[in-house]
Formats: sequence, structure tokens, C-alpha cells
Amino acid sequence: MKLYNTLNKKIEEFVPNEEGKVKMYTCGPTVYSFAHIGNLRTYIFEDILQKGLEYIGYDVTRCMNITDVGHLTSDSDTGEDKMEKGAKREGKTVYEIADFYTEAFLHDMDSLNIKRPSIISKASSNIDTYIKMITKMLDDSYAYISGGNVYFDISKAKDYYKLSGMDKDLMMVGVRDSVEGDDRKRNPGDFVLWFTISKFENHIMKWDSPWGVGYPGWHIECSGIASKYLGEYLDIHCGGVDNIFPHHTNEIAQSEAYFGHKWCNYWCHGAHLNDKNGKMSKSKGGILTVSKLMEEGYSPLDYRYFCLNSHYRNQLVFSKEGMDSAHNALNKLKSRISVINEDGSIDLVKYNFYNDKFIDAFSNDINTSLMLTVLYDLLKDSDVNGSTKIKLISDFDKVLSLSLFEKDNVDISSDLESYIKSKIDERNNAKKNKDFELADSIRNELLDKGVKLTDTRKGTIYEII
Repeated sequence: MKLYNTLNKKIEEFVPNEEGKVKMYTCGPTVYSFAHIGNLRTYIFEDILQKGLEYIGYDVTRCMNITDVGHLTSDSDTGEDKMEKGAKREGKTVYEIADFYTEAFLHDMDSLNIKRPSIISKASSNIDTYIKMITKMLDDSYAYISGGNVYFDISKAKDYYKLSGMDKDLMMVGVRDSVEGDDRKRNPGDFVLWFTISKFENHIMKWDSPWGVGYPGWHIECSGIASKYLGEYLDIHCGGVDNIFPHHTNEIAQSEAYFGHKWCNYWCHGAHLNDKNGKMSKSKGGILTVSKLMEEGYSPLDYRYFCLNSHYRNQLVFSKEGMDSAHNALNKLKSRISVINEDGSIDLVKYNFYNDKFIDAFSNDINTSLMLTVLYDLLKDSDVNGSTKIKLISDFDKVLSLSLFEKDNVDISSDLESYIKSKIDERNNAKKNKDFELADSIRNELLDKGVKLTDTRKGTIYEII
């Protein structure tokens, strides 16, 4: 198994800390709004990684946080608190906002066939853990109190910029707009572990601490949750590329300061989903959600298929044309699978040949497009009997999770129904006139549009595939 490791900037052989077992942490959502499909692309790649590891024999324990406190809109120590922003927008409490959008996110995961992590923990449920970690970092002089807040001193961190590969000289105030001057900090890049003083004087989510009533900084939450549920050694930490700096960089600094050793061996990051205007994000407004895709006539699994055709580390451009292609391709794939009949026993030689190819594709840094190619090659192979094909497809779908043996329910509009019936009448007339070339072209035209014709004794019937 080989993975691209952001920490070392190269593809490496994956070797877990404990043989046969994988501890995996994935950054969860900030639940102040619906997840957009750009966010969900990352969760799809993480799902493939987990299921693929399990497929090749690893016992994977995956933990994910739910950020319901402390996440600022700038992902730094400035900006508006996202949870408070959501509460103001909808006239609800931050707790109501968190509960509503947590359930919405989990529903989106289910609709995309993303396996829920075995451990899902709210940031607000682990305050004692954060206080414990911060106290030790203060005792060990990795952190300091200034102006009522507790800061992490990045000058004490070993190789602070290694994950991001950034030049520390380019991170100075006046060089990078997102690094702002703060008289309370020793270094401009220091980050807050605990707020007691901030511009949010009426912040609702506050807790008692040794440093006063306040709330945790965003970065300490993931370190705290990961250490509480997975221990002091992680195998894999995942997230989007926009998490690399400052979030994951700060996670490494504070976790290794707390534990006193290397914390996580492999860092895996998914690339952005772009539209024609650039990166898809909530801040731009007009976000695309799973429910909006469904309103446009697509199934959530159309989007999953769309994502699997691109490598997780490559930027992917979203378009209606791309989704149309994914929708049609997935329906055709399911249609081809639906007509396979079980005939005979499993051919172990053929099974092992294709299963090995599928595992090799996954083990090549999660090459999902090549995994799909293996599936299509299997379908085309006339030397593989139906029983073997069905067994292989069923096993592959444990990782791909496209529900390949299920057909989607498709609502047919009256205009589409009229069009199909007119085409059937046109084809029947062509057959009466013995113009079989025209009849075949009409059949193929409809098939390209996802409509399958079947001639019966009672006439021609159609099926949306």
C-alpha cells in the first residue's frame, strides 16, 4: 500500500504503528450551514481510503470531530465565529444550529454511501481534555498567557513549517495579509489555545478554566479529540488541502509538544473542487449541496461516481456536463450489471486475477479511476462467467460504494414521456417499412439518453436506466 504523504512530499509505503491495525483521524465539518459538495468530495476520498484499507485486511478505527465551537471565519485568530454567525442568520441558538446541521451532514454522508466513522465527537464535549493539554503545554513552556488568552509559541515547535513547506520569512506581518499584528502575541504566527479575551464579549459558548471563563481555539479541538479516542500515536490524518495551513500545521505543533514525540506518520489531503469561477466555497455564496443536486435530477451517487473518476489529489472542475456524463455512465453501468446471470461456480483463477488488479489500483495512492477501469475490464471479459463477475462486482462495491446492484427510482416528466412515446411510434413505423437501420438508430438514440427499449408480444416497452 502506497500513499502520498504531505509531510514528506512524496509517495511512501504505508506501514502502520501496529501490525494490522490503523488509527485514522479525519477533520469533520463546522456545523453552521449545509455541507457543500466541495467539502463532501474530501469525505468521499476518506471513505474510499478507509474501506480500501479494510478490504485489504486492516482493522481501521476512524475518528472524526464535529466543530460546534471556536471556529472563526478566517481559520485563524480573527474574523467572525462561524457558529455565532449561523445562529444570527437563522434566529436560533448556537446549540440548535449545531444539532440541525450535524444531522444534515450525517444525512448527506448516508446518501453518498459514506461510512460513518466509528467515533464522532463534538468539540464542545471535550473541554476537560483541552484544558488538560493546555495546562501541560504551559507547564512545559510551549505556551504562555498574555492579555487573558493562552497562546502556543511556534518558536518552540520543531520544524513548524514542514507540513506546509512554507517559508517562515514570507509569513511575517506585512508580507501575508492573513497574518495580523496582535500585541498580545510573542510571534505573529502564534495561535490561541484558549480565549478569555476576544472581540466576542457576548460569546454564548463559554466554560470555566484555570485561565478564566472562555472557549477553546479551533486547532486544539482536533488534537484533543484525536488523543482522547485514538491515543498518542496516529497512523493517518486526513483533510482538505486548505487544512494544511494553519490548522494541521498547528495540530502537529501542539500535539508533539504535548506528547513529546512524533504524533502522526501519514498526512493525506484531498484537492479542491472548483467551478468555472475557482474554488467552491461557502463564503462565495450560492453553494451547491446534495439536496440541490437532487433537485436538478441527479442522485447523490451520480456525484460520488463523478468524484471517483478523478484522482483525489487532482483539482476537479464541477460542471453540469460532467454531472450529466456521470449520471448516464452510472445508469448504463448498473444496467449492464443487472443483466448478468449467475452461471456456474466461482472461477478462482479469474477472481484472483481481477481482485489483485483492483487492490493494486487502490494501493497505488487510491487510484479510483483505475479501480473503475478494472471493473469495466471485468464486464467486457467474455472469458469470465456470470457468477464470478457478480462476486467480484459485489466485492468491489464494498469499496466503491456505488450501490451497483440497485436501480435508482427516476421520475419521468410528461414531456419526456411524450418524447419517448413519439420515438417508439417512429421506430415502429420504420420497422413496418423495413427501414431497420433507422429503427436501430432510434433505439441507440434513446439508449444514449438512458432509455432502454424492449420489444414484447404486447408491444415495445421502455425503462429508464
